[in-house]
Amino acid sequence: MINIVQTMPNRLPDVQALFASAYAARDTGDLAQAERTLRQILATGQEPLRATTRLKAQTGLAQVWRQRGQYRRAGLLLRLTLAAAEASCGPHSLQVAAACNEWAILGKYTGDFDHAETLYQRALTIYEAVHGPEHHSVATICHNLGGLAHTRGNHVAGEPWARRAVEIRTHLLGEGDPMVAADAAAWASLLDGIGRHEEAENVLRRALQVFENAYGLNHYEVAVTVHNLAALAHRRGDLPAAQAGYGRALAIKQLLLGSDHPECATTLTSLAANHYHQGQHAQAVAYYARAITILEPVVVSDHPVLAAARRGLAQASTHAFSDREPSGSR
Repeated sequence: MINIVQTMPNRLPDVQALFASAYAARDTGDLAQAERTLRQILATGQEPLRATTRLKAQTGLAQVWRQRGQYRRAGLLLRLTLAAAEASCGPHSLQVAAACNEWAILGKYTGDFDHAETLYQRALTIYEAVHGPEHHSVATICHNLGGLAHTRGNHVAGEPWARRAVEIRTHLLGEGDPMVAADAAAWASLLDGIGRHEEAENVLRRALQVFENAYGLNHYEVAVTVHNLAALAHRRGDLPAAQAGYGRALAIKQLLLGSDHPECATTLTSLAANHYHQGQHAQAVAYYARAITILEPVVVSDHPVLAAARRGLAQASTHAFSDREPSGSR
């Protein structure tokens, strides 16, 4: 026993360093390296920390798989991870909360919305009980609940959650921090949904400036914010500005995630709608079809983006066919 205690301090920093390396790789977009490092942690098998270390690494690995668009694989791992966390750490543990949050994020992307909301609420209850109401983990769940409501089209219900996330994070970090900007950008989408369009655009432009200053021009947060600004331009009828914004967002996502990633399908669908509204029906058909091809294998059949792409394709295809000249004419 004495020998184990004496050797642990020399071994613990190795695992912590591996986690730090994995998260750094993830945050810079090197998901392949993040996966390799997390798998290395899972292979170490340190006895005194095996349960918590394994759960943390499995949750991180599921997150990487989600970010790579491997939704089914991530869901299977999270189901196992949550059950293991409940058994080894207890149903009200932080390990359970982390697994619930990650599985709920996945549910938002796949369209399993009711399950996602249940998981978020369970995670929020745990985090508030452990950390109190003013904590980063609480802000994160509030942010995510707002995002889920936005995806479901329930902007009125989501706006208070998103606003609470901004308030907590601003209190903890101050204005101008990228994490605050991320919360603010998510809040802006809900502000737009409830009709506060000018306020939403101002919030988004401030967030974009923070992201570009902190991360540079080719970053995921930049892509999402540019997409959302393009959507605002689209709704007010500035179709050329919207097209430029969607195009920039798509280029960044493809650079970071790959051209067949499900995240690209959201922007492809919006870009297709923009082309359709400009009367460019053939281009719209191509973008809608590409979005459908990406989404069909990985989301539920009634996922809102997939449904929108299918409706759009049917409309655009009809017009594209009528746009063609009759056979033999010049």
